[in-house]
Amino acid sequence: MTDFSQAVTDAVSQINSLVVGSSPAMSLASQYQTQGFNTTMAAMNAVHSQQQSCIVHQTATVENVIKMLRS
Repeated sequence: MTDFSQAVTDAVSQINSLVVGSSPAMSLASQYQTQGFNTTMAAMNAVHSQQQSCIVHQTATVENVIKMLRS
């Protein structure tokens, strides 16, 4: 029974070492993924703002041309 307990203790110790050893890599991977996502969202928001600005400018131009033609 002691050999079995020793084997279980060794297995648990190895798994704990593996988890502790890989956690910095996992946290950095998560951080890089989050930063990449945030950068992508910022770029998408910038493009969306440019598109909306273009629509507003086109609308203002059309309205002013209509006013000029009516006068």
